[in-house]
Amino acid sequence: MKRPKINLDPTPFDDEERETMAALERAFDEGTLVSELTPARKAALEAGARATMNPPKKPITTRLPARDLARLKARAMEMGLPYQTLLASIVHRYVEGTLVEKE
Repeated sequence: MKRPKINLDPTPFDDEERETMAALERAFDEGTLVSELTPARKAALEAGARATMNPPKKPITTRLPARDLARLKARAMEMGLPYQTLLASIVHRYVEGTLVEKE
């Protein structure tokens, strides 16, 4: 599986997007930008964001060789992560197809 191409362009917006952002900034500065966000809609958006950012998790139990677990913990420490977070990241990348094997 090919790795996804990453856009390293420091200006990722096209002319139309830049103009839209400028128009929004002008409207905000002029006080003509009016929000139609109701408290109910805001609560619904916040709930959706929380569900997206913190999806429900299911605890699992697995057996790993002690050597693999020790190396996983060492790698996680080098990265400044809890080892369970690193393990969850590896599993997620694998199921999404973005974990690439070395050749």
